[in-house]
Amino acid sequence: MERAVLVYTTWPSIVEAEKAGRNLVERRLTACVNILPGMISHYRWQGAIERAEEVVMIIKTRASLAEPVRAAVKEMHSYATPAIAVIPIESVDKTYLEWLLAETAVLVKAA
Repeated sequence: MERAVLVYTTWPSIVEAEKAGRNLVERRLTACVNILPGMISHYRWQGAIERAEEVVMIIKTRASLAEPVRAAVKEMHSYATPAIAVIPIESVDKTYLEWLLAETAVLVKAA
């Protein structure tokens, strides 16, 4: 059976994160996204130490969709180098996994 993964990413605003999250769900690339506002980031960028207020997004999807999710995030993101980390899940509740797989299944339209 296919495994589930989490994709961790950050966004510059809740508006941008919500727009992207909804798009990912609509496209069935994810079963669910969690958007957590209020994060403060300190990082080095182009030789300077920066501080930014960001939003965390946790994307719950199947392992086989990790690369399409990564591509979609890059396509929608305003950052030149967005944080995108695919995290394998060691264990997941069976009924939750079944739901996640069902929600990310490709729909076949009847002819």
